Amino acid sequence: MSGTADAAGATGTARVPGVAGADLLAALLDGMDAALCALDAAGTVTHWNREAERILGWSAREAVGRRGFDGWAARRADAEEILAGLMRSMTAPGRHVHEFALLRKDGGRVLVRTQATGVRGADGRPAGVYLAFTEVHVQIDLERSIALSEALFADAAWGVVLVDADLRPAAVNDHAARTLGLPRGALLGRPLGDLVGQGAEELEAAVQHVLATGSPGEPADVWLTVRGTRGDRRRCLRCGFVRLASPFAEGPEPVPLGVGWLFQDVTDARLAEQDADRLRFRWSQLHRASAAAAECEDPVRAAAVLLDFALAGFADHVLVDRATADGRLVRALATPTGAPGPVAPVTAGGIPLRYAPAHPALEALTRPGPTATSGTPGTTPDRDRLWPPDTAHALCLPLRSRARTLGVTTFLRSRSRPAFAPEDTLYAETVTARVAASLALAGRWCAGGDGT
Repeated sequence: MSGTADAAGATGTARVPGVAGADLLAALLDGMDAALCALDAAGTVTHWNREAERILGWSAREAVGRRGFDGWAARRADAEEILAGLMRSMTAPGRHVHEFALLRKDGGRVLVRTQATGVRGADGRPAGVYLAFTEVHVQIDLERSIALSEALFADAAWGVVLVDADLRPAAVNDHAARTLGLPRGALLGRPLGDLVGQGAEELEAAVQHVLATGSPGEPADVWLTVRGTRGDRRRCLRCGFVRLASPFAEGPEPVPLGVGWLFQDVTDARLAEQDADRLRFRWSQLHRASAAAAECEDPVRAAAVLLDFALAGFADHVLVDRATADGRLVRALATPTGAPGPVAPVTAGGIPLRYAPAHPALEALTRPGPTATSGTPGTTPDRDRLWPPDTAHALCLPLRSRARTLGVTTFLRSRSRPAFAPEDTLYAETVTARVAASLALAGRWCAGGDGT
């Protein structure tokens, strides 16, 4: 190895062919976004970059070689105190922050914040001070931005996820991790489609739209199936999106760094709103049904009208079976099994239904009480139950009037609907009670005796 290379290795400085060390240092200093200045052990300015010139107006030619700032960059009354404070950093360990007022070349004053660090020579002795400074308001803006970021990722009431341009989470706060049901480490770097099931396409489309246009729009509710450690959970998230662009990019088009996805879990509130809307609609239907049934002379027709109104938004089919004196059931009212249609009397009535002993309708007749069941549409057990082939969920309720069981009402749902919930049973019981009151007026419904 040559002597020149050995010298370079000893100082720890990489040499660039054709570029002198002083030229390289000057280029590095001038390319920095912070104002940089260096003072030797006597307090004389040895380095002054272009950002320092931009802030104060003094060029490097005017600054280098001056002792301290007296008579040019600081008021005489302040200059010695400023210099003394900076030079103390030469022998003290670590960085030291100072705030003081400097003078612009045009005579104006600017409050700056500096970070000063002592510099040691090759022999290890203090050789001077290196300091970086910015205008205080610029520094405050930077610190405020950093503080905001840290606050969002510490104790914010919103979930915050930084999604990169590849649609993978790059940073996640604690609130977001709790909502998504996974540790923070398990969320990072994975595609959104691995974290979210149903609703992933909608979420990815929103992120891509913000990346492309930068227009986040208004916050929106997004229903997602979250694939967490507690299993798949359907959640409603109130989402907002913000495009993150590099502050150092040049040109009219910013360089996108990703998207900030902010959300709040509003599942409970939205479910409560849905329940309230559903309740208002159902009781409105019952009110209309009662008014329409009151105009029917035939009580069986009145019962059919009540069921027609009740089916809207509740079930796909309804069956009404009349109980005979020997405890068997006869089909009396039903909706068409093919195309949708109104509830109508069954013309081939009078023939007992071939229900198996464990049929849900017989259970509702003998207990008596509501019986709910769910299964796979089209299976042999469901066909034996004499239900339409697309049935996935059933709810059977006894028709009770004047302490007598007149028969059974069965509400049926296809696989496109959820299973019957407790609030559905309450509504079905109310409908069935009104239907039973109408059918009790028909003589042939009471001919079966006391029932069960």
